[in-house]
Amino acid sequence: MKSIGTEDLNSVVIRFVGDSGDGMQLTGTQFTDTSAMFGNDIATFPNYPSEIRAPQGSLYGVSGFQVHIGSVEISTPGDDLDLLVAMNPAGLKTNLSAVKAGHTIIVDTDSFTKKNLQKAEYQTNPLEDGSLDNFRVIEVSMTSLTKEALKDLGLDNKSVVRSKNMFALGMVYWMYDRDMDHTLNFFEQKFKYKPIIAEGNAKVLKAGFFFAETLELIPNSYTVAPSKMPKGTYRIVNGNTNTAWGFLAAAEKSGLELFLGSYPITPATDILHELVKHKHFGVKAFQAEDEIAGVTSTIGASFAGDLAITTTSGPGLALKGEAIGLAMMTELPVVIVNVQRGGPSTGLPTKTEQSDLLQAMYGRNGESPVIVIAASTPANCFDYAFMASKLALEHMTPVILLTDGYIANGSEPWKIKSINDMPEIKTRLVDGNSESTHPYDRDNETLSRNWAIPGTPGLEHRVGGLEKDKVTGNVSYVPDNHEYMTKIRQEKVERVANYIPDLKSDFVDEGDLLVIGWGGTYGSLHSTVGKLNHQGYKVGHAHFNYINPMPKNTAEVFSKFKKVIVCELNTGQLAFVLKGKYQEIDFMQYNQVSGLPFSVTKMVAKFKDILKEE
Repeated sequence: MKSIGTEDLNSVVIRFVGDSGDGMQLTGTQFTDTSAMFGNDIATFPNYPSEIRAPQGSLYGVSGFQVHIGSVEISTPGDDLDLLVAMNPAGLKTNLSAVKAGHTIIVDTDSFTKKNLQKAEYQTNPLEDGSLDNFRVIEVSMTSLTKEALKDLGLDNKSVVRSKNMFALGMVYWMYDRDMDHTLNFFEQKFKYKPIIAEGNAKVLKAGFFFAETLELIPNSYTVAPSKMPKGTYRIVNGNTNTAWGFLAAAEKSGLELFLGSYPITPATDILHELVKHKHFGVKAFQAEDEIAGVTSTIGASFAGDLAITTTSGPGLALKGEAIGLAMMTELPVVIVNVQRGGPSTGLPTKTEQSDLLQAMYGRNGESPVIVIAASTPANCFDYAFMASKLALEHMTPVILLTDGYIANGSEPWKIKSINDMPEIKTRLVDGNSESTHPYDRDNETLSRNWAIPGTPGLEHRVGGLEKDKVTGNVSYVPDNHEYMTKIRQEKVERVANYIPDLKSDFVDEGDLLVIGWGGTYGSLHSTVGKLNHQGYKVGHAHFNYINPMPKNTAEVFSKFKKVIVCELNTGQLAFVLKGKYQEIDFMQYNQVSGLPFSVTKMVAKFKDILKEE
């Protein structure tokens, strides 16, 4: 029941920030899960340092979790903040610019010591020098109040201080009319063998809630009504988990066992972690000693008849390049997942980027075409993991599935699907009774070769990196044969265009500007174009999930707009590919390489300027 002074909101953007040991990811996740149980539409954006434990109080050691909840459609974690919860001066300094003027900042005043202010490079205390006058600042001695709440529980000082994030969460629960029950149940489950820890966290959460309720500086609370989403059973998922589930569904649908050969690398490792949990579904997960062993074991599993996948990020994809060429040469179905991160080299391991597209397209020696597709939301990571498997198995060639750190770690509601509703997956497996007994006999439509399991009587054959005879698969150095095989492998990938959906333009089919994107920028671009159309502009949004090959109607979609702009979190890699394929189009570019998602506010302003130009 809403209290007096409760204000209704359509949506709200909240960011929790502090040191990497302050539990901001847990705090944000609990608020997200509670809001999901309430029925809000949600998008999240975890943002944390690359170091396992960055120096306490440092500017580059700030860990944050942003959540956008709404009673309306939510497709991004939001731009400007309605509420910032800053557990220390460094968190305040690095995130203040994102807070809307006049909106709320909650700070733990106990952390604003002289030492911490110096670490955050403050010359004066921002709580005292007037620099926060444009905001509603709520100063709370969270650490002290947490200690007071737990003084009789007998916990050590470290455990007590670590609970202060729950004080902040309790305050935010009261401010946004959230129920504490989900988090209280979470404590009971997580700490069932440490009941004193569960009790301590529960006491601090309630202390924060009731403190906010009685605090005169918060004269009212807010409520965000449940969102009107299609009926069904929903679960909050992140992209990595949903990618893993997509592969499980593909294995079930194809009737094959699932093999994962992988080497841990940020931000892809959680796919490995998730699949390890499902051995009861026939999953065989192998943590290899390096990236090369990960991909070559996957090739071996594919040769033996499994649905075989390997997961990595940009540096690992570079190391896997030669073996991907081998899988292409042997024409074995393998799926390579690249969860992109900021590069080059080690780069920005925990930040997002889209800078591996050209590597996925061309990063192998020789003429080595593979299918390249990209997921675009945490929810559809499931669909594109499934589709990557289907394309690999039905077309007998490697598929590179691109996701990125933004959608891999971000989360949103996902409507759970039935395996019965998923499309059929047909494999090219043959046995000794098949009329087609040569390993390189091909399907007339797809050009996919036969898939014979080693040891099948009458289907013995050789595989390897040397060129194959076009029928027997034996080693061949015949010039005409090499040219034939090179062209047939290319044609096989090109024919995949017959089996993928057409490109479509959202909002309008023709108009003044077409905004093009791919991968994890979908939410930002969709929101931007939606705002422009609401303001009366004729702007379309075409998003590429299938990149090699591209949909057959791509040129037709482009031709219906006066201007076309390609938006990417890189310096222009998809634009480079498009300019080579569609030279008649004058592509504009909008690029960002900051490790952060696009800002909807900035893009709206930029596209308006373009539309005003003659």
